[in-house]
Amino acid sequence: MSLLRDRMNRLRGDSREEDKQPVAAGAASGEQIVQQPEDDEEWLSPVWETFDVKLVTNEIGSFLLRKIIYPSDYRHGHHALVELHDSAPALTAFHPESQMSAEQIMFLDLETTGLGVGAGNVPFMVGIGYMSKEHFVIEQALIRHPAEERAMLHFLMEKLNHYTFLSTYNGKTFDWPLVQSRFIMNGLGRKMWEPQHLDFLHPARSIWRNTLVSCKLSHVEEERLGIHREDDVPGSLAPQLYFEFLANGDPAPLEGVFRHNEIDMLSLACLAIRFGHLLNGNISKYIPLPDEPEEMVRTGLWLERMGKNELPCHLFDMAMKEENSKPSTLVMLAARDKKAGNWDRAVLLWQKAIIHSSTNFGSAAHEASIELAMYYEHKIKDFESALGHANVAFEHALNHSQLVRRDTKKRAELEALRNRITRLRRKSTKNVQ
Repeated sequence: MSLLRDRMNRLRGDSREEDKQPVAAGAASGEQIVQQPEDDEEWLSPVWETFDVKLVTNEIGSFLLRKIIYPSDYRHGHHALVELHDSAPALTAFHPESQMSAEQIMFLDLETTGLGVGAGNVPFMVGIGYMSKEHFVIEQALIRHPAEERAMLHFLMEKLNHYTFLSTYNGKTFDWPLVQSRFIMNGLGRKMWEPQHLDFLHPARSIWRNTLVSCKLSHVEEERLGIHREDDVPGSLAPQLYFEFLANGDPAPLEGVFRHNEIDMLSLACLAIRFGHLLNGNISKYIPLPDEPEEMVRTGLWLERMGKNELPCHLFDMAMKEENSKPSTLVMLAARDKKAGNWDRAVLLWQKAIIHSSTNFGSAAHEASIELAMYYEHKIKDFESALGHANVAFEHALNHSQLVRRDTKKRAELEALRNRITRLRRKSTKNVQ
């Protein structure tokens, strides 16, 4: 038995209440309602019932379960859950070889005793969500002590087998590896269900990493999904509240943890809707157009990476026409055009980046100058123009040389510029002759 399990068992102690009453549990498929348990262990505090937590059993053992059913027209922020039916098929862009419907997606979010996927980290609550006919169902399983983990994981495994896609937020790195580890440690086998993953942290970072302060789910949902939590228990506080419950047996503080996990599940569904609409090209119909040029460009670049090459053009055109576009945004879009062979617009974007940097010649303008020097030298054979841009880039690099003396990459770049200028001067002289 692990040290963590010893600690959890010690904290539980003998804090069972003598006057506990049996609670009828609304069980999911495969679980049984506990009516008149003979063992005191199966008697629950009436507090659990105040937030709809029931005791359920399966062939492995027992655990606690809370089940919430939302009508499909329920609106969570900007989106109604029914929109998942329209947006889910577009999410096949994550797995082009598959076909997808809303009913095939399982949403998963864990609350754990710590960080990482090591043996000492235990998922004390497993939250799952899924579409069922005209409803969105959330089920949250919680263990009262380590002996219940195997029963909870068996419940999860039975559920997963009915779905093809697993939707998470950072689940590829954290949630799913931890679940796999716990399956193995509890003797449930190595050959388990393998999901086709929809981890929405990655597109969130691709699109919003520079336009939002943070890409944490709670921040993304507030800034982009119109979801505002009230009196929310931070996820970082959940382990502490759980250990307090193990110590004193009072379930009341865990109501906030259940609610936090519930909102996470709803927000995951809304992120699936959001990205599905983007991939469908329904930007202006279901979601507002980005109002920041960088987000326009990053959204377009993400759509291209997802194979939607026909969708980003409007976003790129909007970003280019915006007067407040940052030089870094213009250079980012120019790099895309350079790769696509759209040299005319790439040159215009590099020139615009330099003009926008007239009062503060930063790294974006520096990069634009180097790109223009290469363009005029190799594409146009206009060595005088190329030399002018190379000189501008070299002067900028020299002005910042005291900051990069120990930077090997920057020193190499400076030397490359010096060699370019020497070469361009030689070519310019030959042209004059």
